[in-house]
Amino acid sequence: MAYKIVVDSCCDLTAEMKEWSNLTVVPLTLQIGDYVIKDDENFNQDDFIKRMTSSNELAKSACPSPDAFAQACEGDEDEVYIITITDKLSGCYNSAVQGVELYKDDNPDSKKKIHIFNSLATSGLETIMAYKIKELADNGTDFDELVKTVEDFCVKDCFLYFHLESFDALKGNGRLFNLGAKVIEALRVKLICRRTDYGNISLAGKDLSENRILQKLAAFVQKETAGCDLNGKMAVVSYVCCKEKAETVAKLIKEKTGYKDVIILKASGLNSLYASNNGVLVSFSK
Repeated sequence: MAYKIVVDSCCDLTAEMKEWSNLTVVPLTLQIGDYVIKDDENFNQDDFIKRMTSSNELAKSACPSPDAFAQACEGDEDEVYIITITDKLSGCYNSAVQGVELYKDDNPDSKKKIHIFNSLATSGLETIMAYKIKELADNGTDFDELVKTVEDFCVKDCFLYFHLESFDALKGNGRLFNLGAKVIEALRVKLICRRTDYGNISLAGKDLSENRILQKLAAFVQKETAGCDLNGKMAVVSYVCCKEKAETVAKLIKEKTGYKDVIILKASGLNSLYASNNGVLVSFSK
């Protein structure tokens, strides 16, 4: 069966993924005051972060329209697998749901099978899910079995931890939830946060030292994967204007765990907006 993988632009793409012929990226829109751009292959992280740090306007994002997802479903493929950012941080998932309904309304005789995965996260975790889908689909896994396997994989075997130097974008756009904006303002420490099983954000750890916080970030990966066979599993470190910090984290993860390699990626536009300058996101599977 021919298949297609559709991701929103919250998925941090590897060089290999950019060469996949059956991958479609549906971009979000980013805005700082009057400056509006698509989060696509032309996104310039350094320029965008400079604009963010020098502007008095709050950087914002807008999810793709349902029609954009409907168009992404077009084609000769028998199966379409869509991955979106957690529905707790964006309207992308709901937009994708509406888009699939639009496609079905416009193509009532279509026998195409379509499933939307709510990643319950963003960044490299979407990347890891895309690779999992490709692995299973390339091996001829039945559609229903693939969906169940990847849904279980997302909840039980995938993790996202992150360390940000600024929570202004998350706070300003109302994305902190139970972490609490007042808590962030009161704490004069460096924080590590994680995605919950429900796709929200929770506090995982804190420290006063940058070196210790990066050590703790790697230690969380070690703890989550203790006793697991990590052969063939993925770990991704995404960064915003701090490649050296990302390299340090990747090195620490390799030292503390069984991952043979840790992929380092420049964060996409949406992830750059919310992680902000010097933010690091660690996504991994076990």
